[in-house]
Amino acid sequence: MPGLRMSAMNVGPLHCDKNLLVAFAPGHVNAPTTAAVFEHPQHGVVLWDTGINETMADPERADDYWGAQVRAAFGAEGFTRDDAVDRQLDKLGIKPKDVRYVVYSHLHLDHAGGMSSFPDAVHVAQRDEIRYALWPDPWTRPVYCQKDFKDIRSLNILEIEGDYDLFDDGTLRLVKAPGHTPGQQVLIANLPNRGRICMAADTGHQRDGFENMVPMPWDWSTNAMSMTRMRMKQLERSGVPLYFCHDADDFAKLPSGGKYWD
Repeated sequence: MPGLRMSAMNVGPLHCDKNLLVAFAPGHVNAPTTAAVFEHPQHGVVLWDTGINETMADPERADDYWGAQVRAAFGAEGFTRDDAVDRQLDKLGIKPKDVRYVVYSHLHLDHAGGMSSFPDAVHVAQRDEIRYALWPDPWTRPVYCQKDFKDIRSLNILEIEGDYDLFDDGTLRLVKAPGHTPGQQVLIANLPNRGRICMAADTGHQRDGFENMVPMPWDWSTNAMSMTRMRMKQLERSGVPLYFCHDADDFAKLPSGGKYWD
């Protein structure tokens, strides 16, 4: 029987000043927004994050959806309909109805934008994250798009608290990693032929910021993020590679474009 396998997708290319991702950093970056699809031999298709909402590809509606200032700041003007998660999955032969589970690292607008595309799935998020996303503090409010959550009360939501083995078989283990948001979590996948990898979400927007422990402007708690980063550094020292959501070099290392790791 085949085992777990995965592929990565860029579900929202961003083009922005680097200081929006790493505090005080100079220059400009072209950053991916990494999601991943996992195919589990018993439990079917599991989606890790959903990227930017498809509305952002429509120039007439995009400014209203995110707000013109946020859209311009993150350089989302280049986002196309084919970048949206449903079109990315279609390239892999996967339809929205085929997705059994959608697991969220957190609910920022570049991670939860495709939530409503999967009405038949179980949606998995930390309880703290759901509560905060619906009533965020003022300094994080711009990066939680309430329009992304229009169907949240009708979806099948699995709220979890803390670390969680999704199928109780060691293949997909969620580890709570607060700091960037109250309920951010990372995903440790155990692939049969490659071993463990960690989809590290936004514990570092850019690898140099992570290595140097530089805060990110949208962090909910710098203190909590520092603790999480120390845990993630130890995970990496133990031999588990980290792949950050918005680091272009990390995305380039992952299988994409129809390629898989198993």
